Amino acid sequence: MPLGSSTPPPYESDDGGRAAPRARTRPLYRQVRHLLLESLRRGEWMPGTAIPSETELAVRFQVSQGTVRKAIDELASENLLVRRQGKGTFVATHQEPRAQYRFLRLLPDDGTPAATSSRFLECCPQRASAQLADRLGLRTGAPLMYVRRVLLFGDWPRVLDDIWLPAGPFGGLSAERLAQYKGPLYGLFESEFGVRMIRAVEELRAVPSTAEDSAALQVAMGTPLLRVDRVSYTYGDRAIEFRRGHCVTNDCHYWNRLA
Repeated sequence: MPLGSSTPPPYESDDGGRAAPRARTRPLYRQVRHLLLESLRRGEWMPGTAIPSETELAVRFQVSQGTVRKAIDELASENLLVRRQGKGTFVATHQEPRAQYRFLRLLPDDGTPAATSSRFLECCPQRASAQLADRLGLRTGAPLMYVRRVLLFGDWPRVLDDIWLPAGPFGGLSAERLAQYKGPLYGLFESEFGVRMIRAVEELRAVPSTAEDSAALQVAMGTPLLRVDRVSYTYGDRAIEFRRGHCVTNDCHYWNRLA
């Protein structure tokens, strides 16, 4: 039975009541979390904007404020929402500096995040190979947008990215638009195409640089590089990007926290 209906749910779960065996499927706060995710997916609350207060959401979903708080806490721990003391809860956005480094795990060896910029080399339509189709959950031959860029740390090229995106959500993406844009690439996808990356799965491998890598990254041919294959997902656990990055690591390292 959906939350927010006029009929009470067939069990109690806010204040210690025992659930009726016939209807116990998942905790009530998880149902609220699901409904909040649906509102985010539909664009009811846009990135960077405030969501309704806990009190308002409790009335909307006909649950206790504590249940809403627990659902929001979980979404905040997943970096989908951001709590701001004295201001409320906001939809996370890739325009925030701290969000950029959630997906960029390469850091200079001194541990200080570098000022980054992009040099775009190519943007064109392609067709999905069998491998790309498998990564993105598409059929072989499906239309894609392909982007190649060099990510610079200061003045130094440090990552060569090859990026494949399903063509449908990214209509209008062009080399000209990329050249004009100065912010984070995921910020562009979020603000202009309504696509927000919320999680990613990465595979790492050491590889020697090819002639093409070496020219783009200004390193000698055969230099060891860190290859990072990433599948990024948007709401609904939908694969929305496959990215292969070749990273220079002679003065940088890949950083991650395991909790």
